[in-house]
Amino acid sequence: MDALQTKREQTLLDRHIQPTAMRLLVLEELQKLQVAVSLNELEANFDRADRITLYRTLKTFQKNKLVHSIDDGTGSVKYALCSDQCECRPEEQHAHFHCNKCDLTICLNDFHLQRASLPKHFVMQEMNLVIKGLCDHCSDGT
Repeated sequence: MDALQTKREQTLLDRHIQPTAMRLLVLEELQKLQVAVSLNELEANFDRADRITLYRTLKTFQKNKLVHSIDDGTGSVKYALCSDQCECRPEEQHAHFHCNKCDLTICLNDFHLQRASLPKHFVMQEMNLVIKGLCDHCSDGT
């Protein structure tokens, strides 16, 4: 077993996720892509993967705070890897950027969202900020 495989297994174990062949492959793919992906996009990268298995894998990753979901306005929920220490609390949330031309959605990990001041008896469960425009590859210097 190579060092990367061992590191991926440890990443899953650190999040209390039992390593399986599919979970390791999905983690590898998410690490390779380094952008947020929808279930359809992830499925297109696997030749012989069952859609339900991929969905359950993403949901397990999300439940155990290995990935977070992003509603970027495209109609498909996208998933991106969390940072190592992330607990996905509202105060840890960061902005995301969605390119209107190439449809990539990326995490802006250095752009943290400020805690919202809500009226009394309102309870925040999640917060989302998506900035839309053209990424560096699509903007052609404009």
